[in-house]
Parts: sequence; structure tokens; C-alpha cells
Amino acid sequence: MIATSSILTTQALQVHPAKGQARVSFIGSRSILLEAPGKFDLAAQRWIWALSQIAGAWPDVAEVIPGMTNLLTIFKETPESPEAVADRLLNAWDNASSVDLAGKTVEIPVHYGGEYATDLAALCDFSGLSDRDVVRIHHEATYRVFALGSAPGFGYLHGLDARIYMPRKTVPSIKMERGCVTIGGMQTGVAMLTGPNGWNSIGYADLQMFDPSAATPALLAPGDTVHFVPARIEL
Repeated sequence: MIATSSILTTQALQVHPAKGQARVSFIGSRSILLEAPGKFDLAAQRWIWALSQIAGAWPDVAEVIPGMTNLLTIFKETPESPEAVADRLLNAWDNASSVDLAGKTVEIPVHYGGEYATDLAALCDFSGLSDRDVVRIHHEATYRVFALGSAPGFGYLHGLDARIYMPRKTVPSIKMERGCVTIGGMQTGVAMLTGPNGWNSIGYADLQMFDPSAATPALLAPGDTVHFVPARIEL
């Protein structure tokens, strides 16, 4: 996910078919967002990782921010010809080879159920599954970190079983605790901050996911593999 609260203008271009049909949008005056075509899956994310490496090496680029099957490219200066820059990005997309990031494996101990599982009952009602089945399905899956965002160190994880997809809340929880293990739509993750949160909590992970004083502040990185390990189940 990419925050776009500082958008000044947005223009969208439909682009020629390549690896499916992609879409680019001008975000403000110096940034372009490319959204991968096709399914929301690992194959699409691998193309994004490849494009990130290519565009990140361009001398006129200040920063690239991979998102969930999208890439935000921020230029050092406002391009004289936005269309030419967009075409360069799309050509790079067309010619990029898929890559996979050699990430590490991270195990996250989880206390499933209990006082922090405030939305487990609602998820059971929505899915038609028992609480034990929801917990089992969640921890038996293998997840990949597609991108970091939303809050410092928060990893967007792909690999959630479709049986326990759960829409985000229309009215967010006012004060969800940091460390809550949550499900939002087809994604799962660990809340990084205490505060309003529209995802659905099914447990708690007492693990420091972000340490600003560390050489590498975020525990997770794009490409990592994540396993949730039941440390306790209280149902």
C-alpha cells in the first residue's frame, strides 16, 4: 500500500499490453505509480521487485517504493516530459525479467484467542468456521512479505487462505493494541502501533517488529517468508 495524502494532481494512462495491461498514474509532479496487471499474487509482485531494481538505478530517480503489486517512482525533479518518463517506466516493465528476493524466514509466536482476539467471533460468523479451524488455517499457511508500509515496519503478507478472508471493518476499532495479529481482506499482518485500526484481530504477538535504534529497524523485509507459530491458544 502507498500513502498518497500529498497528491497534488493525478492523471491516469492506459498502456499498451505487456505482461497483461498495466496502468500508470502521475502522483503530484514528481512521482509515477505503476500498477501491475493480472492477479494479486506472487508472480505479479516478482515483476514489481524487478522493476524496482531497474528504476532505482536511474540517475534521475530519488526513491522507489514497492507496494502491493505496484511501484511508486519518485524523481529528483519534475520531469520536463511526464509522458516520456512514463514511457520509459513502461518500457522497463515490458523488458524486465521476473526476480525473486532471497529473504529470510521469520517465525512469529502468537497467542491466539484471549483478550486481544476481539474479532475472532465475527470472523467465525462470516466464514462459517469454528474458532479452532480459523486459528489452524491461519498458522498452517506460509506467507511472503510483499511490501512494507502503512506504519514503520508493517509487513503486508500474502498467502492467507481464502477460507478466512475477512473484509476490513466499516467502523475501525478505536484503540487496537500494538502486536495484534490481524486479517484485512485477503491479507494478514501484525499491528505496529496502538490506535485506530480497521483490520480484524484474532490474537497477539509479543515480538518487537520495529526497533528504531537497531541497524536494521524493521524485522521484516520484502521477500521474507513468515510463519505464525501458536505459542498459546485460548478459545
